[in-house]
Parts: sequence; C-alpha cells; structure tokens
Amino acid sequence: MNVSELMTGITPSAEFEGFATNDDFVLAVKTNADQTSPADYTVVQVGVSGHEASLNPETSEKQYIRAGKVTTKTGVQRQFAVSGERYHGDAFQDWCLSHEIKFGTGQKVITDYVYFSMLTGKGETGKVSVVVNEDQSGEAGENAGFSADLLSTAVPAEYTWSA
Repeated sequence: MNVSELMTGITPSAEFEGFATNDDFVLAVKTNADQTSPADYTVVQVGVSGHEASLNPETSEKQYIRAGKVTTKTGVQRQFAVSGERYHGDAFQDWCLSHEIKFGTGQKVITDYVYFSMLTGKGETGKVSVVVNEDQSGEAGENAGFSADLLSTAVPAEYTWSA
C-alpha cells in the first residue's frame, strides 16, 4: 500500500489537539525508482508490531573555570526501529529483506522516507540507511520475526501531507 491509498478519506488538521497513538503515524519508504513523490512511497505496516521513532542526540561535555560543567548538543540522528512478523508479499518487507538490502552496503541501502502524523499531517522527509538486524527470528512453530533500523543520513526536512 502506498501513502495516497492509506490516506484516502483521512483529512489531517493542523488544529488537532489531543493524544496520539502509534497507529496515528505513517512511516513510508521509497522501495523502487517509479515512486517519484512521498505519496507514492510504500507504507511500513503489514506484520509490523513495533515501530519506534527516536532521536539519538550527541553531546559534548566541557569543564570550565568558574562556569563549571557545560553540555553542548553537537548533533542528532533520527532512528526508526521496525520489528514484527515476517509477511511474504508485503512490498516493504519483501524489499527490506531482499538480498540486495540485507547484504548491501553504502549507497545501495540508502533510500528516501516520509514520516508524519495522520492527525496533523505534519512530519518530516529525508534519507535513511536501512540496516536489517534479523531476517528470521522466533521459536519453533511460531511466526518468523524480523527487525530493521532505518537511520537518517542527514537532517530531515519538514513535511506536511496534502492530498
């Protein structure tokens, strides 16, 4: 499913106030060259039971005479941790767990992404490096699991969904 299909019938409001659930956020990635805009990107959802978006800030600490300890933020990296049950036939999982991505390096595993709230339409877009951690996990007789990290390669740009 692509972002346009998912957002059919949903109208975000910049005025929304209230609590959000994990299901209110959309993470989608470019899985093929034909996807020319974020509306075309493949939504990360089928079989996904965990989708954590986090920021990994870096700091530098210095000790100065009279001023004491000073902490300075020196950078931040966006990270998406995606995990769930393996589902063959899902466009994202089939792409993410392909041989090319699992064993690829450098530019071969970098792709575009979009991440936004379905409630407000606000979010970000940028590039991530895809790191597959597990392509099959679990106990005998249970559904196979997978996990991957999507790590930003630069500061993302602000994004607002519009149909």
